Amino acid sequence: MNGPVLDRAGILALVPHQGAMCLWDEVLSWDGGRILLRARNHADPAHPLRDDAGLRGIHLCEYGAQAMAVHGGLRAQAAGGRAAPGLLVALRGVAVHRARIDDLPGSLEGHAELLVDGDGGWQYAFRLLHAGELLAEGRAAVMPATNIHEGAGA
Repeated sequence: MNGPVLDRAGILALVPHQGAMCLWDEVLSWDGGRILLRARNHADPAHPLRDDAGLRGIHLCEYGAQAMAVHGGLRAQAAGGRAAPGLLVALRGVAVHRARIDDLPGSLEGHAELLVDGDGGWQYAFRLLHAGELLAEGRAAVMPATNIHEGAGA
């Protein structure tokens, strides 16, 4: 691999998550159906999801959701537009294989694969790894925020 295809500044330009809440540092590869990313912030004592007990494995679901957001942003950009804001509405089949992740040296790797792409939303499968060890996996569904707001007033 020759280095990232997108750095942190590029990611920040694509997603609503800003500052420390943007969890990914770089996109290593992507195409219309999947994305591979890397993050190094999980050991940071100032991580925004960390509490006195550390950074828990369940927080890897947020890494997975943000991988989806980056992928959606890249797909929209490639089509000449911007991604519509979305809301995470469901997590399914989530398995977290490690209680804490803040004690892991090096970087985390995130994989997300687009399963469903429709007007009503998107579904992805995600996997988070460290040095080849599977930390968490699952599926997530996102709906466009406009669909949520349209139904709210009815």
